[in-house]
Amino acid sequence: MKNYGMDQLRSVALVAHGGTGKTSLAEAMLYASKATKRLGRVDEGNSILDYDPEETRRTITINLSNAPIEWKNQKINVLDTPGYFDFAGDVLASTHVVDAAVLVVCASSGVEVGTEKSWAYAEKEKLPRMIFVNKMERENANFEKVVEDLQEAFGPKVVPFQLPIGNAEEFKGIIDLVRMKSYLWDGQEVRDGEIPENIMDRMERAREAMIEGVATADDELMMKYLEGETLTDEEVRRAAAVGTQTGELVPVFCGSATSMVGIEPFLDYVLRCVPPASQRKIAAVEAKSGEPVEVNASDDSLCALVFKTMADPYVGKLTLFRVFSGVLKSDSSVFNATLDREERVGQLFVVKGKEQIPVDQIGAGDIGAVAKLQEASTNDTFTVKEKPVKLQPIEFPKPLMTMAVEPKAKGDEEKIGSGLTRLAEEDPTFTVKKDPDTAQILISGLGDLHLEVMCSRLQKKFGVEVELSDPIIPYRETIRGKVSMEGKHKKQSGGRGQFGHVFIDLEPGDPDSEERLEFVDKIFGGSVPRQYIPAVEKGIRETMDQGPVAGFPVDAVKVTLTDGSYHAVDSSEMAFKIAASLAFKKAFLEAKPVLLEPIMHVEVRVPDNYMGDVMGDMNKKRGRILGMEPQAGEQVIKAQVPMAEMFRYAIELRSMTQGRGNFSMEFDHYEEVPAQIAEKVIEERKNDD
Repeated sequence: MKNYGMDQLRSVALVAHGGTGKTSLAEAMLYASKATKRLGRVDEGNSILDYDPEETRRTITINLSNAPIEWKNQKINVLDTPGYFDFAGDVLASTHVVDAAVLVVCASSGVEVGTEKSWAYAEKEKLPRMIFVNKMERENANFEKVVEDLQEAFGPKVVPFQLPIGNAEEFKGIIDLVRMKSYLWDGQEVRDGEIPENIMDRMERAREAMIEGVATADDELMMKYLEGETLTDEEVRRAAAVGTQTGELVPVFCGSATSMVGIEPFLDYVLRCVPPASQRKIAAVEAKSGEPVEVNASDDSLCALVFKTMADPYVGKLTLFRVFSGVLKSDSSVFNATLDREERVGQLFVVKGKEQIPVDQIGAGDIGAVAKLQEASTNDTFTVKEKPVKLQPIEFPKPLMTMAVEPKAKGDEEKIGSGLTRLAEEDPTFTVKKDPDTAQILISGLGDLHLEVMCSRLQKKFGVEVELSDPIIPYRETIRGKVSMEGKHKKQSGGRGQFGHVFIDLEPGDPDSEERLEFVDKIFGGSVPRQYIPAVEKGIRETMDQGPVAGFPVDAVKVTLTDGSYHAVDSSEMAFKIAASLAFKKAFLEAKPVLLEPIMHVEVRVPDNYMGDVMGDMNKKRGRILGMEPQAGEQVIKAQVPMAEMFRYAIELRSMTQGRGNFSMEFDHYEEVPAQIAEKVIEERKNDD
């Protein structure tokens, strides 16, 4: 693959709701440009871009894939993204590094939740947009209805540039309203043809609407149009390109990716309407001072952003990056401004699906990859040491759902840890940690499908089979009363015996203190020798790790050592540890013990019409509504909810709001568990033991 200049390069992300045919469109673009010799099909499992075993099995896109296309002596990097919400991280990564977004819409399903979300992602990055209405041959396809829905959702700047000849089973091809040409499909191939007489009137109305829409993007043309003058084809084309690039116009195209209808004209429009890489700017900061700067494609010094990392147990790590300025060459060194260190770069590649095509260099505006980098990870900036800058990072969503993971086979614990850590390097929306209280390995992601896929990858890539379960709630035990208690450990079994004897006061500690135990020594007169007092405290602390009520850690208690006795020969540190433990356990059970549960601060963002359902559900979850505030056309509900009620909330909220709701959650404090629930938790704990 040859090197292209910035003006010959464009990068677009295909974004959409799941099932609209993004991958099929990318495959069709590859085939039309002769980048592949066969048309890959998702349903037949031979797609070039959906090559991951999980993608083939589920017939959905899970990973971002790159399809480099050479078309009319120019290059288009097409990033095919997942459509399911659980894999939104890759969508956000792609929209951060491309020059434009193509929203793919199904001709029968129309505007869906994923369409709205994709539009919002592109809007956030201020990307030019184009829309491709796919699957025109599908049952119930209705182009006019889809366009109406698009204009209602996104405004009048959504303007059709093409018109289908028929819908659904009567779909015969498309008419290009700019070129005034038709592309007819005879069931086998697409060919140029005459515009059917029976749709001439409809076509004229559609062309007039298109010209009016295009004219709004150019003040001069608008004046000319309003004065009744005819716009030339070249004026229309130029205004269409400028309007799309400035975001004042969103052209709509149509066709069928699986039948190759409309693909070649669409590629032409991508070249015309998507701004070339030479126009791309991105925000950055100076690495040392933190002062904001702007990186332009014309800058000489290297500036590239890592937007995707893929882990492979055999090949190692594959790092995907976009060069925003300068040139990155094979077998060179780069300065990683994020880590503040130099890193050796080996052979560079252009990636096409899973194929890696070696190249000498990746220039400004292009997308490339390098294998086996030691330390670089997603969101790192490659630059030059003399003028280091850090590019604006991708804002990934935080994990929303947490599950516990256990190996099916004994002895796989270590392999699980290393394998999950490698997978977490690959996906910033996936995290793994070991809970210090429950000793469980916890994995977190954007939903149940996300976690299932990660476990399947763990098995396929690292040979470890695991089971998922709800995590153990990290309850705490504490007390509400004050008790004095004696603890004595006395043992005589021939030879030297054991003797330890203490009196303690147990009472509630400071709940706001970070220390779980406040230990006070009030021994006078040596009733407990000084060398044994640390053993008393240690015995209590060890007992607190597994509380007397249900085996949960004890929190927020104060213990005062008031008195005791010892034996000159038989006393020892161990004896006083045991005596302190006995005293603490007995005192705890008499000091009005209670169970505490973690309470989460939750913020739920939903459209107004889902408010009632969400708040009602919060009340069922024992939630406490703190307040509501409007934000950007939505409502943000703030609440405090027990962790025990929130494990599957990502799934529940998605169901309640048809995917339009979102939430964030973080630990807030511990609170007493209601008595009847506490009894149930304690009983279950005893049964588990």
